[in-house]
Amino acid sequence: VCGPVLRLLEAQLQEQKKNHEEEVEALRNKVDLMQEELEKQQQAFLQTLQLSPEAQVEFGLQQEITRLTNENLDLKELLEKLEKNEKKLKKQLKIYRKKVQDFEAFQAMAPEEWRSHEGNIQMAVQRKEKDFQGMLEYYKEDEPRLIRNLIT
Repeated sequence: VCGPVLRLLEAQLQEQKKNHEEEVEALRNKVDLMQEELEKQQQAFLQTLQLSPEAQVEFGLQQEITRLTNENLDLKELLEKLEKNEKKLKKQLKIYRKKVQDFEAFQAMAPEEWRSHEGNIQMAVQRKEKDFQGMLEYYKEDEPRLIRNLIT
């Protein structure tokens, strides 16, 4: 009993270790990327300090324009995604409205149709019962003779 439990626990521990190592690697990569970005920003900052005040303003404006352009592109992409989702939802709404209208129309017509169908069903059952009742018709006093004839 202990052997399978130990193997199960060991397998779980190995899985956790693997997940932890993958997570640590992902975090290291993220830190490396952030360090590279920080170095680029530091270099850009040092370059701007060496520029004249007018050039620093111009560089700052270019940076802000770039940032706003990227932000606008992200917002435009989000807008397109939302518009696509809106169209999808409008189509679904149209389909559901049609289903509701069909259902309401069916409910309005249903009581009359159900009554006629119920009558047809009852008539069919009555016909079947009549068919079965009429298969063998006899008088009560003829029953012993009928049984004797059926046996022979």
